[in-house]
Amino acid sequence: MKKVVTFGEIMLRLATPDYLRFSQANRFNASFGGGEANVAVSLSNYGIPVDFVTRIPQNDIGRACKMDLQKYGVGVNNIIYGGERLGIYFLETGAVSRGSKVVYDRANSAIAEIQPGMINWENVFENASWFHWTGITPAISQSAAEVCFEGIQKANELGITVSCDLNFRKNLWKYGKTAGEIMPKLVAGTDIILGNEEDAEKVLGIKPEGVDVTGGRIEGAAYKSVSKQIMAKFPRCKKVITTLRGSVNANHNSWSGVLWNGKELVEAPTYQITHIVDRVGGGDSFMGGLIYGLLTYKNNDVKALNFAVAASCLKHTVYGDYNQVTVEEVEKLMSGDASGRVAR
Repeated sequence: MKKVVTFGEIMLRLATPDYLRFSQANRFNASFGGGEANVAVSLSNYGIPVDFVTRIPQNDIGRACKMDLQKYGVGVNNIIYGGERLGIYFLETGAVSRGSKVVYDRANSAIAEIQPGMINWENVFENASWFHWTGITPAISQSAAEVCFEGIQKANELGITVSCDLNFRKNLWKYGKTAGEIMPKLVAGTDIILGNEEDAEKVLGIKPEGVDVTGGRIEGAAYKSVSKQIMAKFPRCKKVITTLRGSVNANHNSWSGVLWNGKELVEAPTYQITHIVDRVGGGDSFMGGLIYGLLTYKNNDVKALNFAVAASCLKHTVYGDYNQVTVEEVEKLMSGDASGRVAR
């Protein structure tokens, strides 16, 4: 099987233990994570060959990060060294009515200072069939957006499928450009688009037609409306996928998803996740599951979507950014077995 390539920033994650607030903590649990790296780890767990491409500093933290990715079977040969620091994010995990909080310390990180021409995309895409990026990378810096565009262009030239998670993060767009100014050019080269109605409006300027989305969970007509508009604006796009999260509180969410393939709107079962361990990386685990599903269950959008939703449902029970579950565990949940019985 040909490999999948993901590109973006990986950070050092420093999380308070035991639901402590930042002001209470005198220590942090250290790990690594980032949207595109999280997708790569998921795919590796499912047996898909995958390379993660980024820029990290040539120091002990950068090397520890690279070793961590290798531990999960992710290809790291196309990671480049440079810059002074790895980005950091601090996580305070919420409980019940108190939501989680993230504080970023990623200014002037190694990848924020990446420049066009630093990555040899021709070499990166050797024996590759899929390229994944997210809207987080173009938000980091103008140069990161330009390098991401380089990758998309080369993937298009080589006939490689391109996927994107729109991932609008308003607090990251700080270098003088808006998502609306930068993202459309990148999305134009993308085949598979993941996002929700807010992402579509903030990133692409697309709103649902004739539907009120202010009253809670929106209906299928809204997803179909947004998806049709995305496909009309970006003719290369073949599938538009939306994650559906209902938040009862910080520990209890409902979780599902829909997929529009240009002909029909497919909706997955809804799971009630009543005891969330860690929801960070939930959307990335969905994307990892979706890519696996689309590669494995050819011409079966229903099964691909159901795998993505079940995989990301299980991620909410796993601590850390990475979704460390197997295909067998996901398929067991897809079959209706949510018992959580001990495997002996």
